[in-house]
Amino acid sequence: MPASARYSRPAIALHWITLLLIVVVYAMMELKGLFPKDSPEQGFMKMIHASCGLTILALTVVRLATRLARRSPAITPAPAAWEQFAARLMHAALYAMLLALPLLAWTGINAFGGTVKVWGIALPALIGMDKALGSTILDTHRLIANTGYFLIGLHALAALKHHYIRRDDTLRRMLPLRA
Repeated sequence: MPASARYSRPAIALHWITLLLIVVVYAMMELKGLFPKDSPEQGFMKMIHASCGLTILALTVVRLATRLARRSPAITPAPAAWEQFAARLMHAALYAMLLALPLLAWTGINAFGGTVKVWGIALPALIGMDKALGSTILDTHRLIANTGYFLIGLHALAALKHHYIRRDDTLRRMLPLRA
């Protein structure tokens, strides 16, 4: 596959690094319940969850800049107009989720008077203390995170559909190795 038909190496790297961090973020929240509340293990998992989540926020900003700087390579053969529209909608939803989740967590923790740290570095508070607002924000964070399972799964299924059923180059354009 010629390089012009693939995403750029930075775009590919950012995509797969983001996926890896998403897996870690979800794993930390799913597995933290295995340990007693407020235990060091649970605290470690929360720290990894928050740090990876905020790293995803930073990477998403870079990904959006990369995406705006360079057009996506064309899919061969071209999908139907409705599929292109659905793909744009899916990407918009995924990017919105990747931006919203860390920002909601950050503001929600601030609203409870907490300090958010990323890899041990304290971040400034985005909002003042307001526990009722914080509760609403964190509930919204959880709702979007749960919706994320569906969005991520649908995105992966669409890539597999394109690869195995339509037999186009959608997936190969984003694979890290030359495919």
